[in-house]
Amino acid sequence: MKRKHFIGLDVHCKFCELVVVSESGRVVHRQRCATTIPELVKAIEAVRSPRYVALEESALADWLWRNLAGHADEIMVCDPRRNYWISQAGDKDDPLDAEKLAQLLRGGYLKPVHHPESVERTIFKQHVTLYYDRVRQRVRTANRIGAVLRQYGVFVKEADFATAEQRQALLRRLPSSRLLHRNLQLLWHGYEVTAKQVDIMRRRLIKRARQEEVIRRFVAVPGVKWIRAATIFVYLDTPWRFRSKQALWKYMCLGLERRHSGNGPMRVQLIRQANRRLKYVLLGAARSAVAAGSNPFVDQERRWLRQGIPAPESRRNTARSLGAVLWGMWKNGNAYHPEWVGKVNAVRTVWG
Repeated sequence: MKRKHFIGLDVHCKFCELVVVSESGRVVHRQRCATTIPELVKAIEAVRSPRYVALEESALADWLWRNLAGHADEIMVCDPRRNYWISQAGDKDDPLDAEKLAQLLRGGYLKPVHHPESVERTIFKQHVTLYYDRVRQRVRTANRIGAVLRQYGVFVKEADFATAEQRQALLRRLPSSRLLHRNLQLLWHGYEVTAKQVDIMRRRLIKRARQEEVIRRFVAVPGVKWIRAATIFVYLDTPWRFRSKQALWKYMCLGLERRHSGNGPMRVQLIRQANRRLKYVLLGAARSAVAAGSNPFVDQERRWLRQGIPAPESRRNTARSLGAVLWGMWKNGNAYHPEWVGKVNAVRTVWG
C-alpha cells in the first residue's frame, strides 16, 4: 500500500517554502524554490504519490491552483483565518509555517476555499469586484467633498455638485480663498474620473452578464437586476457547492450559528465571518422587492411582522428566502415562478 505524502506550501512572490510530511507526521523533506510553475512542478513531482498539497488563499493562490492541479492528487487552497491561531503558537518562520500547513492537511483540519474552474469565470469575478471598488472610491470622494463643504456651513449631497454650474454656485458660498477653491476643484476632478470609470464598468458588466443564461433568469426575480444577479452568480460560481440552503445562508453571512457552554442558555446568533458582499446584495434585493410590492416576498415579510418578529429579522428572513429561490432556480434550471416561492421559517436571533 502506498503511503500518502502531505506537502505544505508557504507562498511568497519570489520563493516558496515547501515541506513534505509523511502519513505518520514525520517531516521527510524541506526545500525552498522559486515561485515559478516549472520549479514548483519539479519540486512536487519529486515527492512520491499519492501526494496532497495545501497552500493558503492569497493573490497567487488561483494562479498556482490552476497550474499545479494536474501534478498532485489534490491541491487544496485553504482559509488562512482558520489557521491563524495554530500558526501563531510557538516559533514562527516560513519553513515552520509550511510544516504546520502540511500537518494540518494530514490531520484533515483545513477548510478549502472555492476557486472557479475556468479562467473566464475568474476574470468575470474580478471585473465585478473591481466595479464595487470603483463605486466605493466614488462614494468616498463624494463624502470627502461633502466634509470639506460642511466645514464652511454648506450642506450638500452627491447630486448637488454633479454639474459645473452647481459647483460654481457652491464656490460662491465659500470664503474667497484661492487655495480652498483649487483643493475643491482637485477633489471634483477625482470624483469625475471615478464616476466615469463606474459608468464604463457598469455597462461592461451588464453586457457580460447578459451572456449568462442563469443571470438572465435571475433578473426575473423581484429586487434582482443585472448587477445583483451578476454578483450572486460570480461569488457562488456553482450551486453544487452547498449541501443545503442553510449552508448557503451561512456562506452569505445570513445564516445562524448556535453558542452554548456549561449550564448557560443556548444562544443563536448571526454568522460573523462569511461573504459580506453577498449579504448586502441579498439584503438590498429584499429591500427592493418589498418596495416594489405585489410579490410573494412582500407577503412573507408582512406575515413575519404580524407574527411579532422585529423588522430587521423579518428583512433578513426575506433575504434568506430570496437566496433560496435563486439557488433553487440555478440548481434545477427553472425559470422564476412566484407560486413556487418557498416559505422560510422565521428564527429569532438572540445576541450573546
